[in-house]
Amino acid sequence: MIERPDRTPIPRSFFDRPVLDVAPELLGCTLVRRTDDGLMELRITEVEAYAGEVDPGSHAYRGRTPRNEVMFGPPGHAYVYFTYGMWHCLNVVCGPEGRASGVLLRAGEILEGKELARKRRVSARYDKELAKGPARLATALDVDRALNGTDLCTDGDAPLTLYPGQAPASDLVRNGPRTGVGGDGAHHPWRYWINGDPTVSPYRAHAPRKRAT
Repeated sequence: MIERPDRTPIPRSFFDRPVLDVAPELLGCTLVRRTDDGLMELRITEVEAYAGEVDPGSHAYRGRTPRNEVMFGPPGHAYVYFTYGMWHCLNVVCGPEGRASGVLLRAGEILEGKELARKRRVSARYDKELAKGPARLATALDVDRALNGTDLCTDGDAPLTLYPGQAPASDLVRNGPRTGVGGDGAHHPWRYWINGDPTVSPYRAHAPRKRAT
């Protein structure tokens, strides 16, 4: 049985560490999303680490831009980006301010508020598919750019808060290449997931886009 989160938010000091330390320790933690329609809780089952300006796979690799500004700010905040002209993805800013590293929340299990998630994820056939992948996770939790920069370490009426959960057994934690990352960052084993969990998304290697002829 999955334990409900300790109702004390994860402290900012947890995120003010190297991203490769933070990422696997987020597995099993609980993200609470508060909306006008109700509350949802998600147990994190899959993440990816992005190491900022030293990581070719990171949005911050080429420095600060208006899009990635939040990544250079204090740790423990949400970095939400829009991709492929249709999807949002939710990240957690890590490391000291100015270093721009972050963890992408790739997948999770909806613990509470499934009926709200189903309204946003009408194509999901089963509950295990509600947040199976980063775009699906953001859609299920109604996360968009309006939440970019949200402090995840606050409680009360905050729209997003991260709480401790039940950490998976160490022998269940796996890591491997990140999904869809190409170039020099393709082989970094910075994707972490709970082995055997049905909500974890399938791995897909990077597929270069073909130019129209």
